[in-house]
Amino acid sequence: MTEPQEPSHQGHMTRRAFVVAGGAAVAAVGVGSGVAATAFADDRAAGTPSSASGAETCYRLTSETTEGPYYIDADKIRQDITEDEEGIPLTLALTVIDAETCRPVRNAAVDIWHCSALGVYSGYESMTNGGGGTPPTGEPPTGTPTGEPPTGGPGGPGGGGGGHAEPTDDERYLRGTWRTDRHGHVTFRTVFPGWYQGRCVHIHVKVHVDGTWTDAGYEGGHTCHTGQLFFAEKAVLASAEVAPYSTNATTRTTLDEDGIYPDNGHEGGLLYLAYDRKRIARGVRARLTMGVTPAETHDTTDSPPPAQPSASPSEA
Repeated sequence: MTEPQEPSHQGHMTRRAFVVAGGAAVAAVGVGSGVAATAFADDRAAGTPSSASGAETCYRLTSETTEGPYYIDADKIRQDITEDEEGIPLTLALTVIDAETCRPVRNAAVDIWHCSALGVYSGYESMTNGGGGTPPTGEPPTGTPTGEPPTGGPGGPGGGGGGHAEPTDDERYLRGTWRTDRHGHVTFRTVFPGWYQGRCVHIHVKVHVDGTWTDAGYEGGHTCHTGQLFFAEKAVLASAEVAPYSTNATTRTTLDEDGIYPDNGHEGGLLYLAYDRKRIARGVRARLTMGVTPAETHDTTDSPPPAQPSASPSEA
């Protein structure tokens, strides 16, 4: 049976000179017939802005979180960032909206990057999976992990904080940049991320504005949002039963154990997911609207924000 999964719950940007592949229009990318359709009942939580009057804020700002050590100033203008990496197909649909006016932020450059199914970041293959240096092997994880997060959390080798690390290789899979359309929409095709020491499953994201799109790419501007996108525990447990995720023997940190997730649901980056619970290998569709303040600059943070009260119960 197909079951939609709907969980509840700063500086000047460096000059860019990219090679733009194709036009700038965003094309919707599918992941196959096995993905369930989904309806979002709560318009505000799902990212559909409500009308506002006077000084009332019509949309919640999406939480800023740490950039992490593995960001590379993007050099791949593309929607499909897979590069033949193995994993569950993932379509990620994001909408960028001005949190004060509710209007879409058009022509923004959206960066995403994340680790492979085995917890490895391109550009850092000798450093990642918790600093272990090689992809993990062994028996698949079973059940829901308990206890304290492993060492190497924020500020450590696998934690996502502690400053930028220089790339160690020329690989750039699972990284890319694309342009928001007039509705603020952007869609990427990738694979469901895996996990590594000290972190829950996540995708990094940046939104750049006020730059210029040219034949050479996107240049100038500033970063108005740096955040991370998170996955409900049920989806992660389902993915762990599918190869190659099932060979990842690294101790997994759950969403509740993670030291960077701000524990405030969709406002904190928790994605809406749709997939066939019994056939997740066919693909997952993920969606979120991000409320940003285009006039502000949020390049990175070296430590995660303090936990905020949850807007709605989380799905464990």
